Amino acid sequence: MCVERLQKIILAMALGIVMMLAASGSIKAAFILHLGIIIILISSALTGFCYITKVLSSAFPLCSEVKK
Repeated sequence: MCVERLQKIILAMALGIVMMLAASGSIKAAFILHLGIIIILISSALTGFCYITKVLSSAFPLCSEVKK
């Protein structure tokens, strides 16, 4: 498993948790978690640096390294 794929899986799981919180009535917790995800994605898009990728790359290889 490479970092970029793992990052997408984690993002999908986080969005699933947001949906679960919203469905169970914890709207404030769902809003805060969703806002955090939005901030992380926007900062990653604007700066080109993703902290999650940096942390995960210490344990998993990058997808470009796996394809070689």
